[in-house]
Amino acid sequence: MDAQGRGRADNIDPADQWVLNPNTGEYELRLSPSAAQPPVPGPRRPSAPGDGRAAGGRARRQGGENRQPSRARGTEVPAPRAARRRGAEPEAPQGRRASRRPAKKTSRAKKALLWTGGSMAFVLVAVTAAGYLYIKHLNDNITSVSDDGASTGGFRKDEAINILLIGTDKRTGKGNEGYGDAGSAGHADTTILLHVSKDRSNATALSIPRDLIVDIPDCPTQQEDGTQKVIPGATGVRFNTSLGQDDRTPSCTMRTVTELTGIKPDDFMVADFNAVKTLTEAVDGVEVCLAKDIDDPDSHLKLPKGNHKISGEQALAFVRTRHSVGLGGDLSRIQLQQQFLGALMRKLKGNATLTSPTKMVKLAEAGTKALTVDDKLDDINRLKDLGLELGKLNPKNLTFTTLPVKDNPADGTVHKTVIVDQALAPQVFQAIQNDVSFTDVKKKEKAAKDAQAARLKGTQAPASEVRVRVLNGGAQAGSAQAVLGWLQNGQGVTKSENGGNAPGKLAKTTLEYAPDQAAQARRLAAIMGLSGAALKPGESVTNAQGLPAMTLTLGEDFKGAGISLTPPTKAPKVDKSTADKVKCAS
Repeated sequence: MDAQGRGRADNIDPADQWVLNPNTGEYELRLSPSAAQPPVPGPRRPSAPGDGRAAGGRARRQGGENRQPSRARGTEVPAPRAARRRGAEPEAPQGRRASRRPAKKTSRAKKALLWTGGSMAFVLVAVTAAGYLYIKHLNDNITSVSDDGASTGGFRKDEAINILLIGTDKRTGKGNEGYGDAGSAGHADTTILLHVSKDRSNATALSIPRDLIVDIPDCPTQQEDGTQKVIPGATGVRFNTSLGQDDRTPSCTMRTVTELTGIKPDDFMVADFNAVKTLTEAVDGVEVCLAKDIDDPDSHLKLPKGNHKISGEQALAFVRTRHSVGLGGDLSRIQLQQQFLGALMRKLKGNATLTSPTKMVKLAEAGTKALTVDDKLDDINRLKDLGLELGKLNPKNLTFTTLPVKDNPADGTVHKTVIVDQALAPQVFQAIQNDVSFTDVKKKEKAAKDAQAARLKGTQAPASEVRVRVLNGGAQAGSAQAVLGWLQNGQGVTKSENGGNAPGKLAKTTLEYAPDQAAQARRLAAIMGLSGAALKPGESVTNAQGLPAMTLTLGEDFKGAGISLTPPTKAPKVDKSTADKVKCAS
């Protein structure tokens, strides 16, 4: 195998061939003269039919932002490919790759920290960011499947980011046959909704219990032949069956999370058992703490009380342990998993060897081999951009918490499942939806928020003088008419009218008004419970009487007439931990 493969040629370490270009500040692959190959691998050709690639393979981006349709995938989440494609001739760069602007000169240490900074949010993103140049060389390690329209279309740099992280219990990979149900279809065994604030000052990792009773919606799913099949939903079932069961794919887990939380993820990332083993081995183990001796025959974890460095099989046993900690259920295991992720992030953040290309190569290999992503992330530049965005986080402002739940009364005396705590969970969802931090941070957008709050200050016009057209821009059908009746009959806003459906859907309700309508806007905001962020200075429209009116557009966040839309300013009190703190498992 040559130096561009996973082995070595003439005892040359592939990482040693990555050389810092002083003109660009980036690492470049410099091959020996005997290797008749380009200095940096060019874009790969789209896969031809029958080329032997796994179902659900990546749809490569050609000619800028336009994507080719994702290849269909089989009924299971594809296992990571074991070998890269060989024999393809290099092609000329196309689209955006052909017109890259010269990068600014950056020190090697700073660049490495940027690459590896994504670890502060989630380790799989971290290793992807850490070795992003080398992943160009190893793109075939990554498997992708379609999001089937369940996502927002992919994360955006100037917005808050929501990534759905899924760990499956599929027993693929060497040495994993002996764990639990060897015939598992690959259920959503561990699920975390990772929210990163718009200003990147904080993040929240919300664990969703696998034994939570939920309703799974119907899931349109792309089939192997390119056709679409709707997999019927189910009511009152365990959350973990949103993946694997009845051929459900990660996009179905994504839809289930949206139904459950009201938060639509931007992307998903799926990892198997091997991710825990290979990543911990790549960083030479992580430090964990036990408040008592543990001897769990089910997970095979046997460790005395105290601090321990774990990796490989022992690390996998640690995150699978539940019977020997806490109350012996899935909620106790979630706390172990959160402790493990925090420890791994601290190790990556504090490991000076990450400035070494050799270390980055090792991490990139380990992460990409155990990773499946949605087809919106199946591009090295997208993965790099995501890693750099997450790299702006400080681990002390990354909060781990669990979706608030209660024992399921339907279980009787033996509690096997849980249900949503309807008193507390909606507050958690609302805090995440409105980008509210669960830690005390200095918000970078304070000035902008102060300006929004100022729009609510000042005189308010009488309700009888408020002229407004009400549009439905994503709320339930009939909402505009319902609000109109409520405003006219109960709030005295008689100069209001139904404008029908808005041109497009909005995530949040807005009120647009002209400068001379500010007093009217403040009155309607007080009536509706609108925040300053919902007020949009702009232009008036002409109503049915030929008079200037404001435009109230009901977004997807609208819950009903008379229900306040003012977002919370503080997160609810929940059990939580942060990535910078060591917490001993008990």
